[in-house]
Amino acid sequence: MVKAAEPRRFADHPRPGVPSTTAALVGAALDDAMAAAETRAGAADRPAITVLDAGCGRVSHLKRYRSRIARFVGADIHAPAPGALPHLDEFATVDLCVDGDAFPPATFDVILSSFTVEHFADPDAAFRHLERWLRPGGRLVLSTVNRRHPFVRAYLGLPDAVRRRIQPLVKATAADAHPLVGACNDPAAIHEALRTAGFVDIRIETVGHLASAWRRRRPTRLLGRMGDLLTARWPSRRSTIVVSATAPDDGAAEDAADAEVALAGLPA
Repeated sequence: MVKAAEPRRFADHPRPGVPSTTAALVGAALDDAMAAAETRAGAADRPAITVLDAGCGRVSHLKRYRSRIARFVGADIHAPAPGALPHLDEFATVDLCVDGDAFPPATFDVILSSFTVEHFADPDAAFRHLERWLRPGGRLVLSTVNRRHPFVRAYLGLPDAVRRRIQPLVKATAADAHPLVGACNDPAAIHEALRTAGFVDIRIETVGHLASAWRRRRPTRLLGRMGDLLTARWPSRRSTIVVSATAPDDGAAEDAADAEVALAGLPA
């Protein structure tokens, strides 16, 4: 391993005491986001936090905070079956890349977007919309695939017709097979897109997730495990990216030194 080839933002990952799983990293980021939102809301006898699951699926990491959430909104390009998402208070059919007026500005304290960025046809627009919908100081937590992983790069690079045939074989369920774009799917691209959209305090972590993502069949699960092991020592190439970013608060500015660290040494 050539340490100089890895960006410094990955140097301490996995974080001490935090298991190296996507769920653990997303959970830790949401813990921080919810605590910060509750601090901004002040002491109250009842929940005061409004959250959005942007690109919601059948399950949501936000469900475990249900008792602390006053308004739980889900949004996706496809409407769910009636009663499929009982944890939600509201659902809206939204194309995150197009429907910038789907919600008023400064609506949400926390937004979660799980494995949606790889499907964005216009990630720059989607990130602008998400930043606009957050209240000042609100947090975005997202997870997505990392194109710097050789297996992910090969998978995203397949012709559409071929990938459509393979997707149901490698995904955890056939319902998880959706069109892929991968236009903003490496750490540097995500950092730059979020920064351009106006986010500050952008924190990026990576983790091996292919064995879990491709667990539907034993051969693909074993292939995923091989891919996780292949990149375990190269954080910038691990298969999954987990990000926390903050909508700027009044008078807030991104720490210039942190911005330098975030991009230092990232391979082309």
